[in-house]
Amino acid sequence: MANNSVQCHQIQQRTQLSLSSLCCAHSAVGSSLPLCGRFKSSLYSVLQEQAVRSIASADMDLNQLEAFLTAQTKKQGGITSDQAAVIAKFWKNHRMKIHESLIDQSRWDNVLKNMNWRVDLKSQSRHIDQINTPVAIVEMELGKIGQESEFLCLEFDEAKVSQMLKKLSEIEESMNSLTQTT
Repeated sequence: MANNSVQCHQIQQRTQLSLSSLCCAHSAVGSSLPLCGRFKSSLYSVLQEQAVRSIASADMDLNQLEAFLTAQTKKQGGITSDQAAVIAKFWKNHRMKIHESLIDQSRWDNVLKNMNWRVDLKSQSRHIDQINTPVAIVEMELGKIGQESEFLCLEFDEAKVSQMLKKLSEIEESMNSLTQTT
């Protein structure tokens, strides 16, 4: 019984080291777990970093992952079934975090994080006929995730709102035509 407990503990430690090495080696999850240098070097020589990247870049579901890892274990110089089990467990637990991280890393420009709007009546203007006309105030929060945001505040009169809605409708139609299958 004690021998089984020791073996379970050793397997658990190997799994934790494997997971922390994968986390830190690919820096997709941002893990703060300590690295084990000896295991990390053997991980790179056996796993082939490209295989792990393939799993992440293809955003494999569990069936694809199982097929991929099975193929990797059958390859000469591939991974062991224990390593495949560790990778599978890691992927199951961190798939969404890795996917979100890859998406965030692939963005070059700011994204729209949030948008608020309201309609006000104009109370001051250079021209008297523009007073008490409705205006839309749109505030957009722009930035990269994890970084400080910038705020853009825009004011639209009725004509500009109509013009903007027309352009957005054109964008929507264009996107729909690209995504529809014939």
